[in-house]
Amino acid sequence: MAFTAENLAADDRFSAAILHCANQLLAIYRESPRIASIFAAQQRWLMAHAGFALHYGYPGDGKSGLYSGRFIDFAVRNDIASRNTAAAFMQEMLAYRFLEAVPGPDKRTRYLEPTEIAEQHFTRWLLAHMMILDSLDGGERARKVTVDPSAMMAAIQPLIARAIIGSEAVRSPGPTFNLFNWANSGGLVMDYLISRLPEFPRTAERVVIGPMSLRELREQFMISNTHLKRLLTQAATMESVGWTEPSRKGDFWLSGRFIMEYWNYQAAKFAIIDAAAEAVLGPAVHEEPQARRFSSATP
Repeated sequence: MAFTAENLAADDRFSAAILHCANQLLAIYRESPRIASIFAAQQRWLMAHAGFALHYGYPGDGKSGLYSGRFIDFAVRNDIASRNTAAAFMQEMLAYRFLEAVPGPDKRTRYLEPTEIAEQHFTRWLLAHMMILDSLDGGERARKVTVDPSAMMAAIQPLIARAIIGSEAVRSPGPTFNLFNWANSGGLVMDYLISRLPEFPRTAERVVIGPMSLRELREQFMISNTHLKRLLTQAATMESVGWTEPSRKGDFWLSGRFIMEYWNYQAAKFAIIDAAAEAVLGPAVHEEPQARRFSSATP
């Protein structure tokens, strides 16, 4: 039986998975900043999922194939982006060679598909999440995916995309999460802040994560000084982040409310991914009481 968001969010052992996930996403970014920038903001992340799912075959949609008109209509209809933003995203993906033109059934339509590097990157994202789920219950999701990564990606990803696009818990888990995740490179900054947590306490009002170098953040995530300061100032005004001393001095802290928004978002996302994996791969492990499924999780 797939994990639910409720039982993931309620178990303290999920904290190790969350911290590991934040570090994995940062590692992917550092290895390939340009393609990983697609995941750096919520809107771009949703558009990327939509594009892949339309290419593979969006569940419940009789049409097939990815082309600009279909993608733009889909993005607008599902409240992901405006027509201009969706069109610009497609052009950017073509310019960066993450999409390429291919022959299609209709010669009047320019069909597109993800390039090999784009598919490899998305498959790595999928495998990272499968490995984390496996660490919680001793399952073999990642191994099953690696038997035929392209086929598994084509089968699993559209199910994930449909559920994510329809999930309020993933798309809007809370005001501070939304602030970071809708800003350019804000999602990466948020992952970095979470990765600095010494632990993931569920009841603490604030958690101190140590000194914070704005210069390091700017250089690492290619974010302007003005944009970064504005982002942190807005979060500080919401009392979601701050420094232990006035004038941005001392150690940096995150509020417990902000941490729990991230926690609940990850629980909802991992539950969606696990449900899609189970639908395609079958149960990860033999059925057993849910309380025991975390017995192999990293403490």
